[in-house]
Amino acid sequence: MAIVADTLEEALSAIVDGCMLAVPREVAGVPMEATRALIRRGIKGLHLVALPTSSLQADLLIGAGCIAILETSAVSLGEFGPAPRFVAAVASGTIVMKDATCPALHAAFQAAEKGLPFMPMRGLIGSDLLAQRGEWRVIDNPYGDDDPIVLLPAIAPDVALLHAPMADQAGNVWIGRQRELITMAHAAAKTIVTAEKLHDGNLLDDSLLAAGTLPGFYVEAVAIVPRGAWPLPLPEHYPADGAHLAEYARLAATPEGFARYLDKYVHARRAA
Repeated sequence: MAIVADTLEEALSAIVDGCMLAVPREVAGVPMEATRALIRRGIKGLHLVALPTSSLQADLLIGAGCIAILETSAVSLGEFGPAPRFVAAVASGTIVMKDATCPALHAAFQAAEKGLPFMPMRGLIGSDLLAQRGEWRVIDNPYGDDDPIVLLPAIAPDVALLHAPMADQAGNVWIGRQRELITMAHAAAKTIVTAEKLHDGNLLDDSLLAAGTLPGFYVEAVAIVPRGAWPLPLPEHYPADGAHLAEYARLAATPEGFARYLDKYVHARRAA
């Protein structure tokens, strides 16, 4: 049964050096305060899988030296430009980059969700990604003639980490329309959630909320962290902090500026 932790650090205790950590895309509930807490702890050697893209979160973790392997289809600050610490790390070879596509990542998570060792999919044949991902196999479709298909090994993370609008005392988590968060939780061995608030009552007992709720038996721990996605958005709750993201893009363009950003916004425990 999920626990509602007394502190964020307690909730994050299952995330250890070298684990495979799955996180959601930048508009699906990114646990940014949890990310800052992991950096303060000095987490190392993560295999980060962003389903299917990332922005500030991956760039921060890379710049802070937390990531050994990154698996995603894109890392970008969007309108604020390239993700500078990601670009520098790929150029210098300080991380292992496992390029993917959005459909490929979703398919690999779905395989783990269903307890399957792999998932077949189309759409990759003819791309140079296959040459870069030796574990992706092309076979002949056993039910068709001259019909090659790609097999993708399941992605089963050690931990999925996400931020949600609310949770209850039983560890049920309301995710609303962000259905890929359910796939992440099903695929992962453990799921840790930060939430904006604690719901009074059981979310699964509410006919209006139950359909958008991740049941607590998929959840390891919950921490209540108001504005826990800041400076990224939490859809239908608060927007991205554009001024802050612009400041990050400016500072993180150099190692020295990035270090100043960490001191000011991470190590000094500053928040929105």
